[in-house]
Amino acid sequence: MSKFWAANGSDGSSSSSSSSDDSSSSSDSSAAPAKAGDNRWVMDSDSDSEESVRVVKSARTRAFEAFETYVTALRNAMKNQDHKTLMEEFDILTKAMAKSKKVFEINGGIPRFLVRILCDLEDHVQKMMSDKAAFKKLKPAQGRALNRMKLSLKKFNETYKGIMEEYRKNPVISESEGSKSSSSSSSSSDSDKEDSDDDSSSSSSSSSASEAVAKKKKAAVVKKAASDSDGSDSDSDGSDASSNWDNDSSDSDSDSDDDVPGGATGELKGRSLWLKRVEVVKEKVVKDKVGRSEEKKRAKAERAEILAQQEEEVKEKGTLKEEDLTPSSIQKRSLEIVSSRGRKGSDPKILLGQLEALSKLAERFGPRVEIPVLMHVITAQLDLQRTMDDYMETPMWRSCASYIERIGAILTDGAQEGWKIGPMTGEEEELANDMMMNAMMGGKNKGGKMKGMASGVEGALSAMGAEEKLINPNTGEVETEDQRMERLREEREAKLSPEELKTVRVPGSLSLFLSRLDEEYNKSLQRISPHSIDYVMRLRDEVKLVELLTVFQNYYDRVENPSDAAMLGELRVEHLYYRHDSIVMQVAQAIEAKAKEGDDDDVEEAAVVGAEDGAEATTVPVDMAAKIADLCKDIYQHGTDRQRTRAMLCHIYHHAIHDRFLEARDLLLMSHLQETIPVTGDISTMILFNRTMVTLGLAAFRLGKIWDAHQCLSDICSGRVRELLAQGVSTGRFSDKTPEQEKAEKRRQIPYHQHINLDLLEACHLISAMFLEVPNMAAQNVDENRRTRVQSRTFRKYHDIYNRQVFTGPPEQTRDFVMTATKSLMKGDWNKCAELLNSLEVWDLFAGETVGAETKTMLTEKIKETGLRTYLLAFSSQYESLSHDQLCEMFEMGKNDVHSVVSKMMINRDLIASWDQPTGTIVMRKVEPSALQVLALQFAEKAASLVDANERLLDAKTGNYGYKDGDNWRGGGRGGGGRGGGWQRC
Repeated sequence: MSKFWAANGSDGSSSSSSSSDDSSSSSDSSAAPAKAGDNRWVMDSDSDSEESVRVVKSARTRAFEAFETYVTALRNAMKNQDHKTLMEEFDILTKAMAKSKKVFEINGGIPRFLVRILCDLEDHVQKMMSDKAAFKKLKPAQGRALNRMKLSLKKFNETYKGIMEEYRKNPVISESEGSKSSSSSSSSSDSDKEDSDDDSSSSSSSSSASEAVAKKKKAAVVKKAASDSDGSDSDSDGSDASSNWDNDSSDSDSDSDDDVPGGATGELKGRSLWLKRVEVVKEKVVKDKVGRSEEKKRAKAERAEILAQQEEEVKEKGTLKEEDLTPSSIQKRSLEIVSSRGRKGSDPKILLGQLEALSKLAERFGPRVEIPVLMHVITAQLDLQRTMDDYMETPMWRSCASYIERIGAILTDGAQEGWKIGPMTGEEEELANDMMMNAMMGGKNKGGKMKGMASGVEGALSAMGAEEKLINPNTGEVETEDQRMERLREEREAKLSPEELKTVRVPGSLSLFLSRLDEEYNKSLQRISPHSIDYVMRLRDEVKLVELLTVFQNYYDRVENPSDAAMLGELRVEHLYYRHDSIVMQVAQAIEAKAKEGDDDDVEEAAVVGAEDGAEATTVPVDMAAKIADLCKDIYQHGTDRQRTRAMLCHIYHHAIHDRFLEARDLLLMSHLQETIPVTGDISTMILFNRTMVTLGLAAFRLGKIWDAHQCLSDICSGRVRELLAQGVSTGRFSDKTPEQEKAEKRRQIPYHQHINLDLLEACHLISAMFLEVPNMAAQNVDENRRTRVQSRTFRKYHDIYNRQVFTGPPEQTRDFVMTATKSLMKGDWNKCAELLNSLEVWDLFAGETVGAETKTMLTEKIKETGLRTYLLAFSSQYESLSHDQLCEMFEMGKNDVHSVVSKMMINRDLIASWDQPTGTIVMRKVEPSALQVLALQFAEKAASLVDANERLLDAKTGNYGYKDGDNWRGGGRGGGGRGGGWQRC
């Protein structure tokens, strides 16, 4: 034998000989080198690789071990009274139980030890909460955790309430648990016996050393499991779990381990590693994706067909046959559909379709049958909007308008016949209610007589109705229910007078329907983007709306209903007041041109501003001033206070946009609106008042009335212009508005086509303030003792900011242009000032073809006059006399204009001088103030400083931060632009 193999053999023989002669201890010591030698060339045995084997566990086993860990953590927290940790561990347990629902269902419910821990937790929490003294001593975090634990546990235990009650009735360990514990003890005794046998066998033979080691390890594991099961609560909980779930998993696992070579892991060891293996190749199943997609398409098509069939069935139920059509049957069917509105399971769109189909069938029976059905259709269309912020879609709005137009056509064409609409009487309302109740009861009791009798009172009524036979008292023949209803309807109509027969009793009010239609139109303009073509297309619907308002206003005038006529007239005025005559003329010309071409569609598209008085009005321009005046007169006579106020404001607005400033101002002052607006409480009316004041100020500016323009614009332009005019919502970081207030503010927004350009508004306000403030600032710079009243603090603020800038670049915004022009004017360069202001593009935004050019001419003249006043105030102290001709040449003004400006300054004591007519000069007079005058000036200056301090304090409280213009309207009272007007804040 080779020495290479003999070495191992000698080692083995020496070890065996030593084991036979020596004691068991020496045999154990000799086994180690033998094991080391064997491991060098021989594959590891099962016992050697046992500890490194990866164990495969089932889902049930994993869940069991996880829950056991959670239960142990919960019991430790309960023992330590750590409520915060207890709450955290309980949250983890609840999430784990929610994820393991499938495991619970497969294994027949939740384990018993989980039921036990839930009961123990409930008892623990009740015990801790009942001890009030101990609860007060807890830390705040622990107390909050305990309260939360109480609520969470109560909510979670509702699901397992029945199981917990059963456990509390019989909290005893089951038989399976006892059998398991006995089996574990017997296994431990058997393992002890095996240990003793192994010890004796090891002393007799050294070749079985490795088997003994393996058996000892296995016995130790069994002993540990047995001791653990007897020693702790968590192990007893584990035994509870084994009693709840089946115990055949271990057997199945052992069987599978025996079937698979190498144990549970499927690894090959020892001799089996060198055996030939047959590999089984599994073919991959290719999924037919195309077939699956086709099946999905077929299933989808089948579902669509089923839904279509259901819709057709519903429509067939909602329609009547031609032979069954009678006025009473249509009325009955309409009431049945109306009674279904709002009920659970009913689709409003399907009901609307049924009513629309019914309205077409009712057309043949005349206005008495058709108009009530049309009223129901309109009501159903208006009810499709679920919330206040939803608006009616354009197709639905046009459909609703067409139904209202149909009613208007019936009433207009039947004016000679005397058709009119009236509210339902008490008898008719009672009859309609009875028919709706019968329809509802009939829908519920379609299962026959016996089924109706089984359903209580309704069943009894239906059974009586089934037995009763309807007999015509006139002929004695049997009649159906529909025939009886038709006969009763004819008898009721026969008793009516001719005037009553022409009055159609309907539910609802047409004036309210038109008001709601106008509201939906305005909401759609608020929601649609103003920069899209959809907004322009939507504006064309205003033609139809104004026509409908006109038709029904004429109808209410005919039937002598002045209140509804005034309401519709006020809606008409609100759609007409903001339109300039130039726009009306252009649209009228476009309509006339399209009418000559004969294209009706183009005519409708061209009519952004609709004609209201028939076909002749489309070609002949209408005097809008006279029309609005007539409408407002009717509203002043028959309208409510709110309607009269809004009509007056619209009338003033229309005068202002056409530069009729004096008429607009007189209406404003005579109506005393500036006094009543603050107490109205209607924010939309306040917004309309602000818009009217702004428009009045722009009219005064165009006419060159600078002081009046500044008084009208100062209050609005000194604060939040967008909010006051409802042309935008403030989005500040520190806004204290609630979401409901923001939604209400968005609902009050003005449509985009009615907006007033804010750049134009700012330009007019700042320029008018410049004309008033520049002479005062020039005079104050020359004479510090000269005290002049501040006309515009806003302008002074902007001017101070502009002067403090280190670097001033070329002007970009409107405010920059005005400030740069102000600086040039104070230097005496009136030409540059006029050039800067005339270069603004906002002047082209004025309505009218020549208004922009006229405004620029007016600005140039006002700049010359202001430059002359500034020059005289600033440099009059440097001259003894000034030549009239030289002043005319310097400012390119006529002699009469210069004479007028200088004379006004002399009268107002702004310039201490006199005219020398022979020489054509202005002689300056220097007058020194007396001691009394000096004291009076000082007193006035100190009083003014105190007034300014009080005003700044008041303005800081109201939110204007010391910059608020404060002059009243000229001519008594607070006027149109008076100070202290909290009314303009919305």
